[in-house]
Amino acid sequence: MQLDFAASARSTVGLEWEIMLADPATGDLVGRAPELLAALEAESEDERHTVTGELLTNTIEVTSGIGDSVAHAVDDIANAISAVRASTDPAGIELLSAGSHPFAQWFDQQVTDKTRYHTLIERTQWWGRNMMIWGIHVHVGVEDQRKVFPIINALSAYLPHLQALSASSPFWAGERTGYASNRALVFQQLPTAGLPWPLRDWAQFERYLDDMVRTGVMADATEVRWDIRPAPRWGTIEVRACDGLSTLSEMAAVAALVQVLVEHFSRLLDEGAALPELPAWYHRENKWRAARYGLDARVIVDAIGTQRLVGDHLAEKIEELAPVAVELGCGREFASIGGILEGGASYARQLAVADATDGDLAAVVQHLIREFRSGPESSIDGE
Repeated sequence: MQLDFAASARSTVGLEWEIMLADPATGDLVGRAPELLAALEAESEDERHTVTGELLTNTIEVTSGIGDSVAHAVDDIANAISAVRASTDPAGIELLSAGSHPFAQWFDQQVTDKTRYHTLIERTQWWGRNMMIWGIHVHVGVEDQRKVFPIINALSAYLPHLQALSASSPFWAGERTGYASNRALVFQQLPTAGLPWPLRDWAQFERYLDDMVRTGVMADATEVRWDIRPAPRWGTIEVRACDGLSTLSEMAAVAALVQVLVEHFSRLLDEGAALPELPAWYHRENKWRAARYGLDARVIVDAIGTQRLVGDHLAEKIEELAPVAVELGCGREFASIGGILEGGASYARQLAVADATDGDLAAVVQHLIREFRSGPESSIDGE
């Protein structure tokens, strides 16, 4: 199967954010996206951002235009959220974001009435209906198709870092799971989801797609749901490993990390260097550790098995790659990763609220609603 990789400006940025709709009093999910989307989609036609539906009617997705910087793309997302709020506030609907909703039940949710979603549910059954998960996707432009898989293979070593920074799903259907990112392990149950296969070049990817389509596993390349994948239509590498970020500032920080890493590896390829890679079995273990322990995970960082606390390793990389971030115009967003390391990721903040309120998950939802409006809460005072 021949598949073209679109022309794309190097290291440009695109963002996607899946947002929950909730009742402001109870905090439970509400399946009211269909009543809002026609107007929102029409209003965004002439804008850089878009507003669309998702698998479940309790979700709205906002996407940026092509940003020449992280700030440019984040501004699009902020404008999209403002447009959504102009509809949801009068309708009595609150917005929040995390990898999972703390107490909602899958059997209370409705699937959006589109053929592609009904086909997914028909095939995947119970696991598909349990996909009460929300995430962000970060696209970074790559100017040369030959770079795509070398960069994907090198960037895969940083998926646990990204997963730990964004981890925000410690609760599932009313239970405390013991995982920082329960979403990471739920999502990989879908066909073609999970870690990418370690392919060497574009030709191998085309052969993979040919095999998958010929055997009925998928219809086309859009059904590749790897944690990191090529997006041929846009000419980007797309990172999909992250839980839904609870705040816009955290989304900007994670997007900056992805952009800087892609540009760093692209520069190494320009210099003729071989990019570092880890064995596939280390990737699998690292994913589980980051899902289980979040920023307290010890991850394997090189081929000889050296293990480091993920936060310490990230801090070193922030210092090492700061000049690249400045050149890309995302120095401020990149530096704010340090704030997440110091203040804790969303999963830790949610757990702190639950602990302070005798396990009241409705209080956790209200905390997430406030954070989505105002930014990370540095303490649980007044919870």
